[in-house]
Amino acid sequence: MTARIIDAHDVAFFDLDGVIYLGPIAVPGAVEGIRDVTASGARVMFVTNNAARSAAVVAEHLNSLGFVAGPDDLITSAQVAAGVLAETLTAGSLILVAGTQNLVDLLAEVGFRTTDSADDNPDAVVQGYSPNIPWALLDEAGIAVQRGATWYATNDDATRPTDRGLVAGLGAQLAVVGMTVRPRKPIVFGKPHAPMLDFAVSHTGAERPIFVGDRIDTDIMGANRAGMKSLLVFTGAHGKHDLLAAGPGDRPNYIGADLRALLEPARVATQEGHSWRCGAARAQLHDGRIQLDADLATQAGQLDALWALANLSWATDADPADSLAQLDQLH
Repeated sequence: MTARIIDAHDVAFFDLDGVIYLGPIAVPGAVEGIRDVTASGARVMFVTNNAARSAAVVAEHLNSLGFVAGPDDLITSAQVAAGVLAETLTAGSLILVAGTQNLVDLLAEVGFRTTDSADDNPDAVVQGYSPNIPWALLDEAGIAVQRGATWYATNDDATRPTDRGLVAGLGAQLAVVGMTVRPRKPIVFGKPHAPMLDFAVSHTGAERPIFVGDRIDTDIMGANRAGMKSLLVFTGAHGKHDLLAAGPGDRPNYIGADLRALLEPARVATQEGHSWRCGAARAQLHDGRIQLDADLATQAGQLDALWALANLSWATDADPADSLAQLDQLH
């Protein structure tokens, strides 16, 4: 029997938004997939850049959708921020928090004082995603940074996938503050920045981890920077166009329709002259144009074709647009 992707790994890290759930609903197949990954013997750990909710609340959400999870199965960017700052700032430092009560509570737990006013002369500003952030609080954060407070952010995701479509993420809220403090930028803890996945590996003792995510710019880049394998799934923010646009250091090791691809053999693309083959699919150059020879009637066939096309596109200057348009079962 051909080895499955998961068989080579002791810990599987999963992003949440777009991989496990889309707002109030589970991604189709995710509950069964996580159950089967656990049954394989690999440890499952959920890793999210979303700092809005506590690990306990997120675990309750997961359980309500049919997953089995507790707070110890979760790592949030807010937890990482609080842990790193506890080792970086002086105990008792005053922090202006532009985020939810979860972030306020975590920072208080590690010994910091918090405020929502720049006039209190905070030592630092920490921003975390909040779906109901008051505009006035963003003003206070910008004023505090202008006055010399060190600027931190739990993450810098531009968008978040939901069951209704993409919505603005913390990156948009950072941009509001950033307009007032140019050219300064915040120190960021979440993916793809090192603190998040360094914490995840240390927390789990992972020796052969893999990261499963739906975003090139956070999940896949973060995994690559941490030296771990990655699987890009097409259930959330990024799709086929993002994959082909990824630079040499930003590409996944594997692709799959959803996280259940971990339980299947890896797609492998091999070069054959001026063409690349994956399974029965072949992408080849003919008179400077890319041609696809594949079974495009199934999603699996289109994924094989995409992986062959991606490898050919990365190796040449040929325009893949016409070929991508044929992969109509992939977003």
